[in-house]
Amino acid sequence: MTEPVRLTRYARGGGCACKIPPGELEAMVADLGPAAGTAELLVGLDHGDDAAVVRLDERTGLVTTADFFTPVVDDAYEWGRIAATNALSDVYAMGGTPLVALNLLCWPREVLPLDLAREVLRGGLDVARAAGCHLAGGHSVDDDGPKYGLAVTGLVRPDELITLDAGRAGLPLSLTKPLGVGVLNTRHKSTGESFPAAVAAMTTLNRDAALAAVAAGVRCGTDVTGFGLLGHASKLARASRVTVAIDTARMPYLADAREAVRDGYVSGGSRRNLEWVTPWTDFGAATEEDRLLLADAQTSGGLLIAGEIPGAPVIGELLPPGEYRVVLR
Repeated sequence: MTEPVRLTRYARGGGCACKIPPGELEAMVADLGPAAGTAELLVGLDHGDDAAVVRLDERTGLVTTADFFTPVVDDAYEWGRIAATNALSDVYAMGGTPLVALNLLCWPREVLPLDLAREVLRGGLDVARAAGCHLAGGHSVDDDGPKYGLAVTGLVRPDELITLDAGRAGLPLSLTKPLGVGVLNTRHKSTGESFPAAVAAMTTLNRDAALAAVAAGVRCGTDVTGFGLLGHASKLARASRVTVAIDTARMPYLADAREAVRDGYVSGGSRRNLEWVTPWTDFGAATEEDRLLLADAQTSGGLLIAGEIPGAPVIGELLPPGEYRVVLR
């Protein structure tokens, strides 16, 4: 009987933990401004928002993004679902609606069977269907390791756009998904243990949260992915010129996440996240365990929004700018 293929063994890093570290990325793209175009660019490289946006007319903006990564789970179909959900999230995080997407597939065709690649693509297709987004073709290359994701185009009303720089002091801060998928994925890669709750979180579209945020008048937010909650909160604080205050006791976590940290299943990407945010963070009395979980590299995480929506716990607030970008209390 053929042993099941463990896809995570073909990945140096899992999911969004395989991103280039935030400090290195910012240095790399510094001074590489967007190319001049004919349409008005509403959102570009200035603050590291989730997607680019150009204005088509007074009522319509075009949102475009691309996201792909290495296997985060061993099941090919579930990996496809997770990667597609994560890519679509960039459009939702801007307050938009995905319209059409293209597959981005890298596959070691002489190492892994093409039937597995088909399962990955099937997972992506099922998520796109659930989102009401066309998935039409794409691009594939023969590569040393498997990678999958989507290039996504969507629509947004310019007056409903959600960006990193629109926060203001006094607004509450909410989080729409629990943290902890990073450490659980690291444990899965190391031991083969399955964590259905983590998969369920990673395959939950941020569509309903985005719709609720737009309806509530939210104009500042982002999704929480590879830079961890602290990294994304730091970027929001810098762009909006506020301090992000986080109440550690209010943070929602997946079951088994704390145990995974205690057992040492913390990715290198998460540790680099923590190192990057340390100069701008007042950790207060937060334990090392709390710090690692707050810096945990999330894959297909929830929305971090400056506002309140039903079902999302309030985890802090925006304060006037101070000595630190992020304060834990």
